[in-house]
Amino acid sequence: MSKARKSCSTKYRTILIWVSATFIFSLFLLMASRNNVIPTTTISQASGEDYSKQRTELYDKMSRDLHEHGAAFLAGGETSQSLSLSDLFTLNNGLVTPVLKVADPPVRANVLYLSPNFSQPISQTVKRVLLPHFDKAIWFQDENLYHFSMFHASHHLEPVSATAEEVDWEGSAVEEVARTLCPLRIRLERVVLTSTGVLLGCWQVINGTEPAIIRSKLKTALPRAPKKQLYNPVMIHTSFARILGCPRVMDGCQSSNEKAMHTSEDMLSFFHGIVSQVNGELQGFEAIVSEIWFVEEFDVLALALNGRIKARKFHLKCLVT
Repeated sequence: MSKARKSCSTKYRTILIWVSATFIFSLFLLMASRNNVIPTTTISQASGEDYSKQRTELYDKMSRDLHEHGAAFLAGGETSQSLSLSDLFTLNNGLVTPVLKVADPPVRANVLYLSPNFSQPISQTVKRVLLPHFDKAIWFQDENLYHFSMFHASHHLEPVSATAEEVDWEGSAVEEVARTLCPLRIRLERVVLTSTGVLLGCWQVINGTEPAIIRSKLKTALPRAPKKQLYNPVMIHTSFARILGCPRVMDGCQSSNEKAMHTSEDMLSFFHGIVSQVNGELQGFEAIVSEIWFVEEFDVLALALNGRIKARKFHLKCLVT
């Protein structure tokens, strides 16, 4: 009987030792895994902060453009894509009409799409602020086509021809990228007016896939794309409107001494006041971006000028690969 008790006691002691050892080992693994995760999270947060800082510095520079170069758009000038304003619009009796020119080959653009749930209130505010100060010498971005340009598979400065099959392949490649991208929650940092007359919304990313990472993935997925892309990798911006004529309070400014008028303190003060008013109403506005479009533009700047497009639309699915 005593032997049986001794055997049983030894057995329980052995089990207790193994259970204790297993518990301690599991606890060690848990602590080790947590220690490994912490540096990764810190690096990710630091990268996000770095991107945000780069964007702010870039937007600072953009916001100084009007003061440094004046309202050059009142004397014609070019767009950020080196296109003449007279090539894009006609202005007759104060009425702005877009000039649609065939893009050959079609431009193939990848853009993040902003839902009308967010674009409509922005558009309504911009129109309410700007329209009382201008007649019809202003072009508003279609509120159903607000977008953030990310990456071009072909653009007008470096055209890359493609067959229908190759375009389909590019669309499929973009769809695969979209599966790995997470929706972006963004905040409007500021609105700026450039010397070329474009009223831009400049955004920050609160969370989601960073624009620089999106562009990097698209570059890998589209190896035939132009080496020179059109925008800074970290920026995320959208056009709200383009001003093409004089404000009512300075009617006839385009026929006066152009350089003096376009750089005058009164002129610059007026436009800075308009921008300040828009910022007062929109700064801090938040939105969710959950789609990327692969767009064929059959007219030059079709997305901006309401030209002919064919869009393949993909949801950002945030799937781990």
